[in-house]
Amino acid sequence: MSDLYPHQVVAIDGIRSSLRSGKRRPVLALPTGSGKTRIATEIILGARAKGNRVTFTVPFLSLVKQTFDAFVARGLDPADIGVIQGDHAWKRAHAPIQIASVQTLARRGFPCTDFVIVDEVHLNFAVIHKWLKEDDRRIFIGLSASPWSKGMGEVWDDLVIPTTMAKLIDGGFLSEFRVFASSKPDLTGVKTVAGEYHEGQLSEVMSGKQIVADVVTTWLEKAERRKTLLFAVDRAHAANLHTQFNEAGVGCAYVDGETPREEREAIFARYRAGEFQVISSVGTLTTGVDVPCQCIVMARPTKSEILWVQMVGRGLRTEPGKLDCLVLDHAGNCLSLGLPTEIGRTTLRTGATDEREKAAAKEKPEPLPRECRQCGCLMPARVRVCEACGFEAKRLSTVETIEGELTELGTGPAKKSEPAIERLRKMGKQSVYWQLNDCKGTKSDGWVSHKFRAIFGVWPRSLDDGVASASPELRSWLHSERIKWAKGQANARMSRQSDSRELAHA
Repeated sequence: MSDLYPHQVVAIDGIRSSLRSGKRRPVLALPTGSGKTRIATEIILGARAKGNRVTFTVPFLSLVKQTFDAFVARGLDPADIGVIQGDHAWKRAHAPIQIASVQTLARRGFPCTDFVIVDEVHLNFAVIHKWLKEDDRRIFIGLSASPWSKGMGEVWDDLVIPTTMAKLIDGGFLSEFRVFASSKPDLTGVKTVAGEYHEGQLSEVMSGKQIVADVVTTWLEKAERRKTLLFAVDRAHAANLHTQFNEAGVGCAYVDGETPREEREAIFARYRAGEFQVISSVGTLTTGVDVPCQCIVMARPTKSEILWVQMVGRGLRTEPGKLDCLVLDHAGNCLSLGLPTEIGRTTLRTGATDEREKAAAKEKPEPLPRECRQCGCLMPARVRVCEACGFEAKRLSTVETIEGELTELGTGPAKKSEPAIERLRKMGKQSVYWQLNDCKGTKSDGWVSHKFRAIFGVWPRSLDDGVASASPELRSWLHSERIKWAKGQANARMSRQSDSRELAHA
């Protein structure tokens, strides 16, 4: 496990600890992009070392090939892998590792296996629940970035949470993100069906010309031509947005839940090659999709925390040169549900509302994010300085001041942690130079030189060319430098505005 990231090691140890404690149905909660397939590969290797046969289930037929390729790329022998699906070319009944879609299991029944791993377990497929309830001999492990569906607590017996989205972003394992709420549609009168907005009524609200135009215009103004995944309400809405983007000169493709796999793969290939900047979608791309993405457009409201987190998660994978993911939330989901980093549960939910949920419902709700008054970017609750532009929201005080003195407490100042720049210097000039090359992206060599000089005080000379994965320390330092720059720009603007006002009154 030497090539695993720390959070992946903790995840595997957590599963093993759960099983040692007597649990037979643990669920592993890990954010999108944190390496669930890599972890699954390690679990499979451990099971095979003990002579166990393993079945890995995927939620859709379209993910069978992707999963097979991912397992082989991560070290599993393709000769040991079979696929349970009709006359599939990889149908090998004798293979100790089997990949099966839940649709195939529903038609063909359950295979002979010792160990089952269920991907995207939050989707709560009836056939998986049936298998869990009928079979108490085998070990089942569920994987999900959002295991919060009702009813999971009735068939699964443990929830393993090795880390959180916020921690992975802070550590540089996931991309940072910024959210803009540029439109707030009036959803008065839209009915709720099975906990979600009525699709037909929602489409009528979201397909108006003003909303559609706002999606395209906002993207042109803010997205900087980033590779973008767009989530629409229904097929007509997605097709409408697809047309609008292309008419605006932006390469845009269209996919939905019924797009054939071959056509979908061809679209992804053209998207990766830069032929398309946007993919307009409906009913798909929320799970099991690994394509470059620096921008998410939410053109549909949702009441589902799971759907909201899964959609934003598509844009949180790190990429060379990617500094953050832009989320353009045209439906106010962040304002109604909260930032994805603030959403989660520590226990599995049963089908009925339990006492803990009832008590939580009576508690004062957590404050939701709010817009920056200067640039419109969403700021987390209780945060006063906007990370996008540096604007600081001044809080009006109602506290009265009375006369008195402060009394010294303690024996001295708290010990400060070592500055980030000192930690970078200890890594050495060659190492940091290679890490900066990893973060360069489309920037010039001059950017690398100036950042290097900011750290070491000298220009990079007599260093070998090369690239090394950027450390969390370097990513954190670069992020703090961007914030300083944004604050400086904001202060400069405010100074210019003040000067202009003074001249006007002179």
